[in-house]
Amino acid sequence: MEGTSLPPVAAGPKIGYESGTALMAEGPEVLHALMASKIEAAMGQAMPQMEVRFSNLSVTADIVVAEDDGSKHELPTIPNELMKTFMGPKKRTVRKEVLKNVTGFFTPGKITLLLGQPGSGKSALLKMLSGRFPMSKNITVEGDVSFNNVPREKIVKTLPQFVAYVNQRDKHSPTLTVKETLEFAHAFCGGELTKRGEGMLSKGSPHENTEALEAAKTIFAHYPEIIIEQLGLQNCQDTIVGDAMTRGISGGERKRVTTGEMEFGMKYVTLMDEISTGLDSAAAFDIIKTQRCVARKLRKTVVIALLQPSPEIFSLFDDVMILNEGELMYHGPCNKVEGYFESLGFSCPPERDISDYLLDLGTPEQYRYQDRQHPTKQPRRAGEFAELFRQSSIFRKTLDALEAPYDPELLRNVEEHMEPMPKFHQSFLTSTLTLLRRQLMITYRNKPFVFGRLLMITVMGFLFCTVFYNFDPTQISVAMGIIFATIMFLSMGQAAQIPTYMASREVF
Repeated sequence: MEGTSLPPVAAGPKIGYESGTALMAEGPEVLHALMASKIEAAMGQAMPQMEVRFSNLSVTADIVVAEDDGSKHELPTIPNELMKTFMGPKKRTVRKEVLKNVTGFFTPGKITLLLGQPGSGKSALLKMLSGRFPMSKNITVEGDVSFNNVPREKIVKTLPQFVAYVNQRDKHSPTLTVKETLEFAHAFCGGELTKRGEGMLSKGSPHENTEALEAAKTIFAHYPEIIIEQLGLQNCQDTIVGDAMTRGISGGERKRVTTGEMEFGMKYVTLMDEISTGLDSAAAFDIIKTQRCVARKLRKTVVIALLQPSPEIFSLFDDVMILNEGELMYHGPCNKVEGYFESLGFSCPPERDISDYLLDLGTPEQYRYQDRQHPTKQPRRAGEFAELFRQSSIFRKTLDALEAPYDPELLRNVEEHMEPMPKFHQSFLTSTLTLLRRQLMITYRNKPFVFGRLLMITVMGFLFCTVFYNFDPTQISVAMGIIFATIMFLSMGQAAQIPTYMASREVF
């Protein structure tokens, strides 16, 4: 395949096939346009899409808290300390409302900004939509969530194959390099074009089918390199990721690795939670601009939660959703958000960024934006903003969209793409071998652990040889004692690795 090239989408430059760098030579926009045109021509229809709808979504948690019984003001006498030790403080259960009747929808081809103060419910909403919210007995979920008219409960096991969720915490194997981390993520998500994928690219002309198949195989073969180019990780691709105990790449680069891990698998919906942490404005702008191109060209649904985006980044989004204390204060087009809040008696000063202005609404800082001449009383609490929004024309359009029938194209995607989707891209044997290869690589690079274990096993082996040298094998009690001591030594020696293995379960 080396040396071949694809014709441009329109009159653009040619794109090489020999490497990921060649594919990204003209930028992500050209590559995504190329992929969309070739694949859609071979499929005979638009690329798979997914619309997310949620209505009256509420999440509550029963939390056990300790009451302040005044013991911290008591003298630290022996009786008081004994009383606190054995009796303890009184406890009570408090109901925390994480999300309160949140209603909205995310459509394919658009990129939505999720704004909110810390603790406003942004992460809870994204985790609920992606199926990653930790469910337990003290959690109560109400409302409806559907994907292309399929309830979330019916596809909750296969939901990770359709919806990518980028966590705001970076969890990686610290001794793997950036390139190895992305290559393993690509392998776990399939790593190559499946037979079913090849069958989908057979509905165009023979020439279109051949070109699309060649393009798809090339993209899959060089996908980790493409992600490295998109995220600007070329200079650190051979550097270990590292963590708090191991020196590796910087925090911003680690955040980009977390973002890149979730780009694999050809997901239909991408949910990103605080991906700008540790990034400079230019890097954040480039990443979000690429996601906007992905949404437009590949018809994906992209939702990104940010805390304080710059005006340049804010202008890249189509819609904005504002959460505060679990309440939905606004969900609609970005170009109408300023006018909507002006109708409520608030105006954004010229020297203030639009995102900072929106984040201050519903907080004690909103007095700076109030219009003293406004004829009606301005809302102050998040609940008052939410109630006024539910009475607005923008929310009525949202309700009309939720009640409207789904596009037939989306319903056809359910039958053709969602129902045949397996729970895992890899078989059990292939996944086990891939995990084994990764774990052997991680273990081999932990040189102090390997040498320490070899030394300890050697010393203990000599001790066992000398203590039980020339024993009588007919004495069953001695033989059983040797076997017991050996098993105990091996098991206790491995017990120290249990926390390490448990922590590695959180790694993708």
